[in-house]
Amino acid sequence: ASGMAALTCALGLFGPGDHLVVTEDLYGGTYRLLEQVLALPHTYADTADLDAVRAAIRPDTRAVLVESLTNPRMKRADVAALAGLCRAHGLLLIVDNTFLTPWLCRPLELGADIVVHSATKYLAGHNDVVAGALITRDTALGDRLSFIQNAVGSVLGPQDSWLVLRGLKTLALRMERHQQNAARIAAWLREHPRVEEVLYPGVGGMLSFTVTEPSLVPQVLRRVKLILFAESLGGVESLITFPWTQTHADMPEEVRRRLGITDRLLRLSVGIEDADDLIADLAQALEG
Repeated sequence: ASGMAALTCALGLFGPGDHLVVTEDLYGGTYRLLEQVLALPHTYADTADLDAVRAAIRPDTRAVLVESLTNPRMKRADVAALAGLCRAHGLLLIVDNTFLTPWLCRPLELGADIVVHSATKYLAGHNDVVAGALITRDTALGDRLSFIQNAVGSVLGPQDSWLVLRGLKTLALRMERHQQNAARIAAWLREHPRVEEVLYPGVGGMLSFTVTEPSLVPQVLRRVKLILFAESLGGVESLITFPWTQTHADMPEEVRRRLGITDRLLRLSVGIEDADDLIADLAQALEG
């Protein structure tokens, strides 16, 4: 019924005493689920660093949970290497592939056991449905996940299912345009005197950037016109988000700052509008 519902079902495979290794730079909703709802012991690690993941594995570890591209710092995981590490230790590898989509990354083909998607985002692609997806390459594991889904009532309605299927038909076309636009905007932002850092891995339509002064954040959010100030992502419309007070507000301040989620960081979901129009909108918003 949602991306978080899908993740909750996946984590329903584990019980008290089952330890997880989890991406440290992750979606705030996942952090909230782990810290405030589920009673699963877990250790955060930089999952872009294989040695850090290896060091976090304990005798009671049962799975590694990663984002193929982290939210909001845009670190890309080496899924194939992580899958090899997990196999060597008898662990499940769960990959949230929401940001990259199957157009850019296919974790099951790289050795992952379970893939999670917030289908609300790129898969549906039009900001008009809330949905999630779980994919596995193992029939028995799939049956177990289906049982958990049914048990908790996390079932998507027929109209919402149709909207996701409709969106999938144009996924490749949309992702190509998202990526083209994001690459152009990232290059432009890197040259802007009021932008200190641009986080864009060279793939996909998501990027984050740090402005030089905290006062620029409310200015940008207030002045953007074509780009919408809203918390979702992955739709045809461009959306800008302030993780400090929105998606990652439930993280303690010291954790946010340690991870680089500061009061100057903005996350941009680049849509499929004309790239020149988006750059012009950012230019007038930054220049004030």
